[in-house]
Amino acid sequence: MVNNYSCQDFLSVARRITYDATIPELLEEAIRNHEGRLSNNGALCVTTGKHTGRSPKDRFIVDTPDVHDIVHWSNTNQPCSENTFNRLYDKMKEYAKDHQLFVTDALVGADPDYRLQVKCINEYAWHHLFLKQLFIRPEKKLTTPAGFTLICMPSVKANPIEDGTHSETFIIVNFSKRMVLIGGGAYAGEMKKSIFSVMNFILPQKNIFSMHCSANVGKDGKTALFFGLSGTGKTTLSADPNRKLIGDDEHGWSENGIFNLEGGCYAKTINITPETEPQIYNAIQYGTILENVYINPYTREPDFFDARFTQNTRTAYPVENIPDALVPSIGGHPNAIIFLTADAFGVLPPISKLSKEQAMYHFLSGYTSKVAGTERGITEPQATFSIGFGEPFFPLSPLKYAHLLGEKINQYNTSVYLVNTGWTGGPYGVGSRMKLKYTRAMITAALDGKLDDVEWKDYGYFQLCIPDSCPGVPTEVLNPENTWADKKAYHTQAAKLVRKFAENVQRFKGEIPDEILNAGPRLEE
Repeated sequence: MVNNYSCQDFLSVARRITYDATIPELLEEAIRNHEGRLSNNGALCVTTGKHTGRSPKDRFIVDTPDVHDIVHWSNTNQPCSENTFNRLYDKMKEYAKDHQLFVTDALVGADPDYRLQVKCINEYAWHHLFLKQLFIRPEKKLTTPAGFTLICMPSVKANPIEDGTHSETFIIVNFSKRMVLIGGGAYAGEMKKSIFSVMNFILPQKNIFSMHCSANVGKDGKTALFFGLSGTGKTTLSADPNRKLIGDDEHGWSENGIFNLEGGCYAKTINITPETEPQIYNAIQYGTILENVYINPYTREPDFFDARFTQNTRTAYPVENIPDALVPSIGGHPNAIIFLTADAFGVLPPISKLSKEQAMYHFLSGYTSKVAGTERGITEPQATFSIGFGEPFFPLSPLKYAHLLGEKINQYNTSVYLVNTGWTGGPYGVGSRMKLKYTRAMITAALDGKLDDVEWKDYGYFQLCIPDSCPGVPTEVLNPENTWADKKAYHTQAAKLVRKFAENVQRFKGEIPDEILNAGPRLEE
């Protein structure tokens, strides 16, 4: 394979290689190299410089003849030439001649039938520790060739003029050479999401639905999936003490059931406390990563309320750090799918049931909203749409993933619900955020079958069905219009959001059947 030859060729020139370092060894190396500091409970605290989040404008896929007609080229799937890849590969190889590298083989995919072996090559010890926590650790030394190689060297920077990149930062996936190159930035999430993108390329071509979602399983053995963009509550709502966590972010759905792609979790830590996020808070233990979290220089206690580096503070830990997590991270076919949205317009119902066509529509829409004050220039709620609730990570046509969703819903008779964790009684600034206890009560009722026998009725503009009652939730909360004092303002906001949906879905016109295109929100005649 070209990949193996390239990997061995690369490693053959390295000044020094540390193979399969243990977690204590990586911690010692990171401290010795001044890459981070230990917190009071043994977590490694690191900062990532100017990149404290992903850099989508610097992400590329190498445009080769064998993938040219398969990849869905777009603003999130930008093409680059083989020459660009080769130049940056050579720069990394030259850098390796004078530096130490950390090398190990990791696994991605809890289901052995659909597992990818990844050779991880890192410049930083803490990056290697991150991958040890996020990917699946082999139980014994692997002797088979890796299916993909990940090389991450933040010190190697691109020259945009010479190398054909947009900046000194680059994240390049080469499906032909089965390799990922990352340079010019230290944000660890780029490694995680690059391999997720690789799985989103490989699995659907095997008729396996790859998903940006969390998953858990109840005491009754019933599995649930939670889709949602940042800020919708995906991690919080899936980390349920009454259910076993399968995984918090990336999964595949095969004929065998659900399987986690990772062996760990990469959770946000901003403002967490033992009371609000007990599972995440307590998972931060010896050997875990705290990324861009400020720690007191004297006590070494993390300050999760300090956002001096970024709001996007993170921790990386193995799934075993979550009490009663399911290991291996495999579950049955899901009985329920929850689409989470944080509607700042305040007009989507807190829970509604979707038909297969509506599920495909809302999957392709991937709606949530940004609120005033979160970014410069935003003075009122803004609709945000991201295909599959994770558009930047899907290299194939969006329709491929949507069709797989529809097929799975049909095959396994899975119920799908749209849950609004956003505003009620008015838009952001007027109404209030939906109470978490109500959202938990609605999701619990849906998963436990307590909504199966209630009456469902049509809900106006959005062509949705809402329940007339739900245990633990006041009846008036279930219909958003009833919570608004100003009914005229409600209708104005609802119409505004409907138009946003209609504008967004136009990009699929002519590509998806009318029954899906017409399954979304529409203005009343």
